[in-house]
Amino acid sequence: MDPISERLRARHPQRIDLSLERMRVLCAGLGDPQHRLPPVVHVAGTNGKGSTVAFIRAIAEAAGLTVHAYTSPHLVRFNERIRLAGQLISDEALNGILDRVEAAIDRSGAEATVFESTTAAAFVAMSETPADLAIVEVGLGGVLDATNVIERPLLSVIAPVDLDHAEFLGDSLHGVAVEKAGILKAGARGLIARQPEVAMAAIEAAARAVHAPLTVMGVDFDAWAERGGLSYQDQERFLDLPAPALTGPHQIDNAGLAVAVALELDLPEAAIAEGLRSVRWPARMQRLTAGPYGEAARAADAELWLDGGHNPHAGAALALALAERQAKAPRPLALIVGMLANKDAGGFFAALGQSGAAVFTVPFDGAAAEPEALAAVARGHGLGATPCASVEEALTRALRLGAGRVVICGSLYLAGEVLGAARETWPE
Repeated sequence: MDPISERLRARHPQRIDLSLERMRVLCAGLGDPQHRLPPVVHVAGTNGKGSTVAFIRAIAEAAGLTVHAYTSPHLVRFNERIRLAGQLISDEALNGILDRVEAAIDRSGAEATVFESTTAAAFVAMSETPADLAIVEVGLGGVLDATNVIERPLLSVIAPVDLDHAEFLGDSLHGVAVEKAGILKAGARGLIARQPEVAMAAIEAAARAVHAPLTVMGVDFDAWAERGGLSYQDQERFLDLPAPALTGPHQIDNAGLAVAVALELDLPEAAIAEGLRSVRWPARMQRLTAGPYGEAARAADAELWLDGGHNPHAGAALALALAERQAKAPRPLALIVGMLANKDAGGFFAALGQSGAAVFTVPFDGAAAEPEALAAVARGHGLGATPCASVEEALTRALRLGAGRVVICGSLYLAGEVLGAARETWPE
């Protein structure tokens, strides 16, 4: 664990407790930095919101804008969560701001969760560093998420909505969509990804209630893969763009949503094209070639990929990405899977049940599912599964059995451990 994470875990309650009142008190004690941010693009959703943030940032920076970004969780270093004018926040700056946040908590006599404290720190940092744009990713839900103290976003963006975090958001798709739509604000246009019908109905009702105009994918604009690139069309224009640098058919929709945001920001087509080409977002179908894992795969003439998707919707996206790759170049497939114990492992494996992959289940630090239990779930969905004590053991077994394409998947926390062990770090 990096020093910043250790500091936060030692100081703050280790729980998720959705509420805005504590956050409002904390921000008030810091001078309400959330009201002094550059124009904000606020991004919610179940899957794809991180990728969408990455696309928007890459396009905006290609257009010459200075951009702040707040995302979660981190993979290797806590500093990844806060990017100021294009650069990761330094340890010195972050520790100094956390001192101020903790002093404000002490003065209030209240407490704050880790996410509330770090969100407040991000708002302080972003309010005190000049920039043209701030992109803020929701942590969980929307209505009561700590980031939702932002009252006047420039744009609200909702990526695909699906079931996840049932213990906090419930198991109703309509209810989850209501939570995500809580970021919609009066007068701020909402840019909405393609959604299931029940989720779209909930979003539209929320938008009407707060008088937020909507621009909806599949209705007002669309994007699709064509001739090795990305085609985008809305009611005013057609753009012939390069394929996004992020891998997988699902990234076409994420990129299309980001293009709609960029056009709403009046960014030029050349910057949109450059952003799609240059975007980087680790642990989203990321090819690993460096470090001990990548080197072991190369020595066996195998591909090694890393993906942090961790729910049924993400499993379906991974299945599509693998089917596309397998159709072009078939290779024996193996999945190395670790998941948090509270995730829907059955739904994840059901989405991958037709992949024909050999599955190796692994643990990681934190509340991970036991490999034996996870393997049993995979077998229940027609996948051969072997529990292993580590990623290293799983990869060795997969390569020994002749796997030519290996994907480590199931959790961003597992992905962070893999990137750390592979000596892969977040770009500065």
